[in-house]
Amino acid sequence: MAGNEHQDGHTGPADPPAREFRMADLAREAGITVRTLRFYRERKLLPAPRREGRIAWYNEHHLARLRTIGALLERGHTLGGIADLFSAFESGRDVGELLGLDDPLVAPWSEETPVRLTPEELADHFRGDITAENLTASLDIGYLAVDGDEFVHISRRLLDASTELVGQGIPLAAVLEAGRQVRAHADALAGIFTTLIRTHVLSDVLARAAAGEHPGPDEVDLITGTIDALRPLSKGVVEAELAMAVDRRVRAEVTQLLRERGCEGS
Repeated sequence: MAGNEHQDGHTGPADPPAREFRMADLAREAGITVRTLRFYRERKLLPAPRREGRIAWYNEHHLARLRTIGALLERGHTLGGIADLFSAFESGRDVGELLGLDDPLVAPWSEETPVRLTPEELADHFRGDITAENLTASLDIGYLAVDGDEFVHISRRLLDASTELVGQGIPLAAVLEAGRQVRAHADALAGIFTTLIRTHVLSDVLARAAAGEHPGPDEVDLITGTIDALRPLSKGVVEAELAMAVDRRVRAEVTQLLRERGCEGS
């Protein structure tokens, strides 16, 4: 089999041709009837097919969408709710925007691991709490982005924490609202640390950059080394302060509860 010619002159294996289906073939692949497929089309649950004369050609994207519809129906979602989910899905940000892939100068400060999820897997994490409103909120906060027929969650740790909180009985909407508030406080903390770095560590480098000088290799190394050195320090400060703040708040809540119970018993 002939390979594809790349820009560097090397050849590689040819990409497999994209599969396309006529309506009856697509319905058979998806395990539904042609009548059901037509119904989904009428409900705008499927993108328009490619037309060649009077023939409609469907592709792998349509097949993935049909399998997602079937899986979500099995999980108790209604067709109206699924349509709302797809609408939110299609308006979501892409992965490059979510992960900041357009800025290669400085390596990310965080060490989070993104997680790729199908819509069915996302529904399994949060069960009946996957609604168009919650999905839109997740996309808006920046927890989720869209990549083809899948989602990418920005952080394995945040996904696990959200799943655990919902599993403990907290509604996903409340978890997302808490996440939005935490994000605002985290942005404020980030401002404090970046001000320290900008003012006391990288002031000369940034002043030259503001004057139009591009950072040289040594300066890029300085920026990278500074970030590597300060990353564990900033995490340690935030974790310590948060832990002590939670201790203070818990002690205050317990003291107040005991005081109220003491008054009731007197």
